[in-house]
Amino acid sequence: MDFAPGPDQQAVRSAVEAICARFGDDYWLRRDRDGGFPEDFHRAIAEGGWLGIAMPREYGGAGLGIAEAATMMEAVSASGAGMSGASALHMNVFGLHPAVVFGTPEQKERWLPPIIRGEHKACFAVTEPNTGLNTLKLRTTAVRRGDRYVVHGQKIWISTAQVAHKVLLLARTTPIGEASAPARGLSLFYTDLDRTRVQVREIDKHGRKAVDSNELFIDGLEVPVADRIGEEGRGFESILHGMNPERVLIGAEAVGLGRVALQRAAKYAGERIVFDRPIGQNQGIQHPLARCWVELEAAWLLVQRAAWLYDQGQPCGAEANAAKYFAAEAGFRACETAVLTHGGMGYAKEFHVERWLREAMLPRIAPITPHLILSFIAEKVLGLPKSY
Repeated sequence: MDFAPGPDQQAVRSAVEAICARFGDDYWLRRDRDGGFPEDFHRAIAEGGWLGIAMPREYGGAGLGIAEAATMMEAVSASGAGMSGASALHMNVFGLHPAVVFGTPEQKERWLPPIIRGEHKACFAVTEPNTGLNTLKLRTTAVRRGDRYVVHGQKIWISTAQVAHKVLLLARTTPIGEASAPARGLSLFYTDLDRTRVQVREIDKHGRKAVDSNELFIDGLEVPVADRIGEEGRGFESILHGMNPERVLIGAEAVGLGRVALQRAAKYAGERIVFDRPIGQNQGIQHPLARCWVELEAAWLLVQRAAWLYDQGQPCGAEANAAKYFAAEAGFRACETAVLTHGGMGYAKEFHVERWLREAMLPRIAPITPHLILSFIAEKVLGLPKSY
């Protein structure tokens, strides 16, 4: 068992850190204040070839795994970009994995290179206002008419829809009462985000102002049959190849966020003099920070294990969920502790830790709440009765 990062992971980290160093604290502070998608940051990552880190080489990708993608996303977040930087890239790194696994050669040739080159941005449209995490009960419908589907419905909490060219969309193609099994009857599409048929309404939110979150109102969106991924009615199975990597990457981003907050807090504690001594000399300051370090290290091991399992083609639902759960909690505690370590200055934007604390709520909530993860593990791992 070798815990050392491999040469690919080391190369990824070094290269991505070098790009991120060009976008310092002041850049992200402005983005947090003014909003607006970080186009120049996204472009720099794309020009470095990193949007295709886990995409096949034959389509312009790097051909690496989710383990390397997790290293990349942790490095982005830990640079100080936090969830603003990570979320600007997130969907385009993991989101098209269902197409990589289930797409036809023609679809991959058509879809993957523009994403890898940064020419297209995509959004991920699954969650709905009235069904939330009960994905099998989605109400958005896609009715086939000849060589097209016509889609009607509503989606919510869709990141980057203000700037996206494409949408990965899960919709019901068979009425739920007619489906042969609960997981059947949903189909997955990757298609143009036609704004004449989709109204995109931004949600004003707690943090991560640089990356928009939206409601989508879909009224007669026409989707070519050629834009369906895999078999009709088997979309839920397909989308799992996006969901597990997403949980792994969210966990990695939470670890990176916690690490940068912890680093800043430790630096401040070593420099801040009160009662003629640095506050970091006091165990009341030392112990919470040390505990955060332990938790973040444990979280990173969980993330790496889940990523390894996925890359080996092994089942990883429990591990991916566990990594996301533990890393999100550890990242939040580290950000909270960083604010408390700074005292009153932790509330000041110029010290950045308050921004990271606001962003640390996101990995806890999305794409699945901690409560549902615990219910999933109780059922699938511990064999307890299903509670949801």
